[in-house]
Amino acid sequence: MFSRRLLFVMICILISGYVLNAQKIVYSEPDRDDNRRMNFEVIGKINGNFLIYKNFRNKNWITILDNDMKQVASVDQDYIPEDRLINVDFFPYNDFFYAIYQYQRKNVVYCVAAKVDGKGKKMSDIIDLDTTHVGFAANNKVYSVVTSEDRSKIMVFKINYKNKQRYVITTNLFDDSLRFVKKSTMVIPMEDRDEYLGEFYVDNEGDFVFAKFYRQSSDIISRASLIIKYAQADSFISNDLNIEKTYLDELHIKVDNFNKRYFLTSFYYKERRGNIDGFYFYVWDKEQAKPSMENTISFGDELRREAKGETNLKMAFNDYFIRNIITKKDGGFIIGSEAFYTTSRYNNWNRWDYLYGSPFSSPYDYYSYSPYYSRLGGYGSRFYNNSENVRHHADNVVVLSFDKDGKLQWNNVIAKEQYDDESDDMISYQLMNTGGQLHFLFNMEERRINLLNDYTIAPSGEINRNPTLKNLDKGFEFMAKYGKQVSARQMIIPCVYRNDICFAKIEFN
Repeated sequence: MFSRRLLFVMICILISGYVLNAQKIVYSEPDRDDNRRMNFEVIGKINGNFLIYKNFRNKNWITILDNDMKQVASVDQDYIPEDRLINVDFFPYNDFFYAIYQYQRKNVVYCVAAKVDGKGKKMSDIIDLDTTHVGFAANNKVYSVVTSEDRSKIMVFKINYKNKQRYVITTNLFDDSLRFVKKSTMVIPMEDRDEYLGEFYVDNEGDFVFAKFYRQSSDIISRASLIIKYAQADSFISNDLNIEKTYLDELHIKVDNFNKRYFLTSFYYKERRGNIDGFYFYVWDKEQAKPSMENTISFGDELRREAKGETNLKMAFNDYFIRNIITKKDGGFIIGSEAFYTTSRYNNWNRWDYLYGSPFSSPYDYYSYSPYYSRLGGYGSRFYNNSENVRHHADNVVVLSFDKDGKLQWNNVIAKEQYDDESDDMISYQLMNTGGQLHFLFNMEERRINLLNDYTIAPSGEINRNPTLKNLDKGFEFMAKYGKQVSARQMIIPCVYRNDICFAKIEFN
């Protein structure tokens, strides 16, 4: 009798463990109004429903999906002007979201905000944030908007570059109720025509941070600085990086709000247009008001062999781009990078073809630089013939974990091989952080069918390939790279089904 009870208990434990580790996929039905050329963005999860913004030509609407991905409503956003809309950004909270958009009428660009509830209905009057007078024929995106990690601060800023030697940066800081906090107008000198501004961020205290750098001959970075504007200040603090004998690739900044630090990293080279040698690290401690770390770490042959194989170890990381930076509470950090390149019968690819770095970033626009690639997942390129016969590749993912002093703790490689001859929409991956694990979601071809795979990395660095996700119906093609984590254990990923766009909810139970 005891053995039977023990066996029963063990079976229950196994079943419960299986249930806990199960992933579930639920699909939405394609909407007849969804055109394959439309722009879209997953706004987030609000009041238990999933909200998705859609735009086609002059029409703007929000589709509301319930937890079973059934459409609850489709609501026109009639507060958004149909003509001269330039850009719109979304910032979700628990029971509402802000739509911050800009539009032009005559020679004035207006930046305004609407507070919208979980049913897609405007909750209050339109909130005026700022205006700019421009040339009558201008059609530029003037404003960029960034928010802090805890969404308590929203920064609306613009950059006037009419004087190429003196950029004028105007910042408007707001709290999470869009109450005005501080406006500043500052000049940042641009001594050389090959100087640029990089990624922009605002931290939980409202401090503004970005990078300024000099690209020698429009490729490698040979001079750079970290620029900080404190929330109540009207001036910048410039901190030069010590890279006299080091060349950098593209600069990435990560705000570490828990430890009150700014983390900056890049691939580095020992010589101009040389092979990638490793990572460069720079950490600014806000409380000490000085750098707490600045060093480099080289990649060893064993890691290079895993990343690229046996051939040409020195060139192993030349196709890699930094994709993720995750800071840890103990001051350590995790960096994920991916091999991403193209091949063609006419040209041999090299990373220098991407003039200013990663193919995941947008071109620079110095009237109003946006630190994101297009926030709207506009889709449709794969429906057109590729006249240049270019094949897009996304291969292995290398993940490295470092302690607070920049010493390597562990590294691992997720082996994958993806390609597409039509576009890069179906390749690459999306990261989901469930707290105890990092999930890497991407398509892999199996028996001529692309299936969504889930690889996890534990805090110790151990990689596991989870069983094939349930409800992977034939015919659905996942655009994993455009997915968005909407809760601790849920992600929404856009899909294509018979050339129609729909959305899938992946739930990690």
